[in-house]
Amino acid sequence: MKILSPQQIREADAYTISHEPIASIDLMERAANVCAEWVTGHFPKKTRFAIFCGMGNNGGDGLALGRILADEHMDIDIFVLCHSENGSEEFVVNKGRVEAMKQIGLAEIRSIDDFPALEPGTVIVDALFGSGINRDISGVSGEVINKINSLDAMVISIDLPSGLYCDDNDERKDAHIIRASHTLTFQQPKLAFMFSSSVHFTGDWHVLDIGLDRTFLADVAVKDHFIEAGEVRGFYRQRARFGHKGTYGHSLLLAGSYGKIGAAVLASRAALRSGTGLLTSAIPRCGYDILQSVVPEAMVITDEDEHFLTQCPPLAHYRAIAMGPGIGTETQTANVLKVLIQECKVPLVLDADALNILAEHPTWLSFLPPGTILTPHPGEFERLAGVSSGDHDRYQRLKSFAAKYQIFVILKGGITATAGPDGRCFFNSTGNPGMATAGSGDVLTGVLLGLLAQGYSEFEACLLGVYIHGLAGDLALQRQSQESLLSGDLCDWFGQAFQTLA
Repeated sequence: MKILSPQQIREADAYTISHEPIASIDLMERAANVCAEWVTGHFPKKTRFAIFCGMGNNGGDGLALGRILADEHMDIDIFVLCHSENGSEEFVVNKGRVEAMKQIGLAEIRSIDDFPALEPGTVIVDALFGSGINRDISGVSGEVINKINSLDAMVISIDLPSGLYCDDNDERKDAHIIRASHTLTFQQPKLAFMFSSSVHFTGDWHVLDIGLDRTFLADVAVKDHFIEAGEVRGFYRQRARFGHKGTYGHSLLLAGSYGKIGAAVLASRAALRSGTGLLTSAIPRCGYDILQSVVPEAMVITDEDEHFLTQCPPLAHYRAIAMGPGIGTETQTANVLKVLIQECKVPLVLDADALNILAEHPTWLSFLPPGTILTPHPGEFERLAGVSSGDHDRYQRLKSFAAKYQIFVILKGGITATAGPDGRCFFNSTGNPGMATAGSGDVLTGVLLGLLAQGYSEFEACLLGVYIHGLAGDLALQRQSQESLLSGDLCDWFGQAFQTLA
């Protein structure tokens, strides 16, 4: 699903109006009907709603929504925030329609003293300011937003929470922004929704199809995407009837150190559960009995050292290689990584301590094979790319870093983002807070390794791997709570996760 800029959103509206063709007021009516359908599907009749409207098109959406909900026997009061002398044309038309309906209460707010006393249980609809806003809200408008935020009420924002910018909100810590319980956004998600700092404002967000022109949406060029099942299903490959283990690739995993052999176990299990035909795990000698016992399907080669990796094994026979889970940052282990990135000729995944070693030796980044996949969490990424001033700045650094070194970077988080060498960024839709647990990243490394070994491109492996990894975590909640979920549980759900794409 494409993520459009504010300018592209306006262009999509204009293109739809001129090419469908449809009048702007009728497109607004369509959006209001879709919102009303969502609301009536989530709230019983007779629910009391207080709809706060600005004087622009977002306010027009709110007025139209109130009229439709009143026809559905909801209890509607509308409050117009008079923040300018004149309203938009669509606002004026819809205000006139509401004024003709006796069952809707309609009042104006010109000062904070006009703010209504709301009955307990009233659901607030925020239709004050939409995606066109490009300035901080102040004055009475800011006071109204603060008042709404102070109430113990469910809040539904139309298109996006009033005061929130569509993209960059890094320098807006003191801005007046609605804190919504739900956000009903139109047609495509907003970039701001991808960032953890926005969750406090958006609540649960829902994309509603308002019928914007399909040709425009298909042709418009964007750099950012929100990835759902439909996008990754096209990557998934059914196995050949006469395939054999060699068909699906031999992968090499370099992982583990004394006290961290569990990381090697998790990554090994994940690689095998993700479809690699053969797996060789290179580990320190201290982990041999553990890995052979827990993951009997893996072949194991041990380092001469008891506690950590000191030698890079021959690389010639592998289709994909991963290094990092649990390896530590010993000098000799760092030398293994240096040899690996200089000699590797196949797809490569680097995670965990491999990233910490790179951060200690930044000149090595220039020697990464093109298409290498790095999988940092935010702390690891900042050690590589510098400290960010906020989520949007981190997103910009992510895209620049991937483009500079011509690699893929999977920035793990609540909404994991994958940036590629072409400057595009892909935000994942699966996963849950239960996956914020030790070893989850090791499992992702194994998934990526398993997919690459089968011949998936680095791009395909990133998007499919991150999606499957998160989906397995979602499926695991059928038997676990978010608190009890362990990273090892994910491997048990990869089968069902892959089946959803078959």
